[in-house]
Amino acid sequence: MGRSIVTTTLARELWSRLRPGQWPVPPEAFPAGSALVGGAVRDALLERRLERPDLDVVVPVEAVALCRGLARDWGGTAVVLDASRSMARLVLGDWTIDMARQEGPSLEHDLRRRDYSVNAIAVRLPPSQLSVVDPCNGLQDGQAQRLRAVSQANLMDDPLRLLRGLRLAAELSFSIETRTWRWIRMGACHLRRTAPERVLMELQRLVAAPLPASGIGLLIRSGLLRPWERRHTLAMAGRLDAAGALERGLQPVEIASALPLARLALMLSGEGLSRLKASRRLQQRCRALQRWLPSREADAWSTGLETDLAGWEDQRRLRLQRELEQDLPAWLLLAPTAMARRWMERWRDAGDPLFHPGSPLDGRSLQASLGLEPSPRLGQVLDHLTLERAFGRIREPAEALLEAQRFLDRQSGSTPAAG
Repeated sequence: MGRSIVTTTLARELWSRLRPGQWPVPPEAFPAGSALVGGAVRDALLERRLERPDLDVVVPVEAVALCRGLARDWGGTAVVLDASRSMARLVLGDWTIDMARQEGPSLEHDLRRRDYSVNAIAVRLPPSQLSVVDPCNGLQDGQAQRLRAVSQANLMDDPLRLLRGLRLAAELSFSIETRTWRWIRMGACHLRRTAPERVLMELQRLVAAPLPASGIGLLIRSGLLRPWERRHTLAMAGRLDAAGALERGLQPVEIASALPLARLALMLSGEGLSRLKASRRLQQRCRALQRWLPSREADAWSTGLETDLAGWEDQRRLRLQRELEQDLPAWLLLAPTAMARRWMERWRDAGDPLFHPGSPLDGRSLQASLGLEPSPRLGQVLDHLTLERAFGRIREPAEALLEAQRFLDRQSGSTPAAG
């Protein structure tokens, strides 16, 4: 069993790290008996500095009514999260404060219902005496950098907690206690009964975290992805990390976008993305990447990639660049290092005609100059000019106009006029 630490140096240090003076609502605005719980307390314990921590407060009253009152008093917005369980969110600018009515007869009882011990630590808010409440030995686990579930039943109460545990372990660089890992693997089949939107949101947080490839490997070995996984490229996702992206010439801001997308495209099948109710745009981006992913082992694919590309027809190479124009850095995470570096330099050049393909003349100019009507034929001319420009065979608008006329003559079988 844990213990409540009253007015100790640790309690004062945690309170200082939480910087209550910067909160959008002062702690004294909450009723006596309220306590800050969850991630903010855990991060303060681990000295992880967050500019605007998401605050979670357990209150001894109806949380929805309290949230509405605070929104009225402090100029925020109250959002009801779960009316039956009395859970609400107060939004004030860039801050959010989640409130939940205390479950059970005491704060300790409420904390024992939580997922992991490091999330089951509370700091009582003034006007209560400053203290840390730790009934599940979360302080000890935090100091040991160990993720331990409070109980198997708590995990099964909301199977999303299984996936959340892997994210926390990766984000915090924690080891997972052996029994907890066994519970996660045993419960993996139950994740599918969680709302798909919640699963996808947690997955997106996991793949976006600055975690090593081993964290993705842990997710794969857990079996949690099984209902949605893309089996033949799943293992490749475990090889992608920020260090490899830096070696391939990606900058941090590019890695933040490319790495999560590449991981999702490698891990989740098209059907899986649909069943998880991913946005249409996310599905399109992942499927575009998947069309150009290796059909054989990644190492062999990477080794022979440049040789293969050299044998491609111009049309196929252009199709690759057009379909992956926005997300080429994600595809290059699997490419040879030297090639990826060269391609990234060209991709950053917005004027590169192959890496950012487009026709040198627009449709209106072609209609006016050549007397074309809007039609599939006009589209064919634009595609041809895009191809010729991409490979440097035309550069100036005048050259493009002549080439457009030659293309039309070839299509119609007529002989071009001299000069």
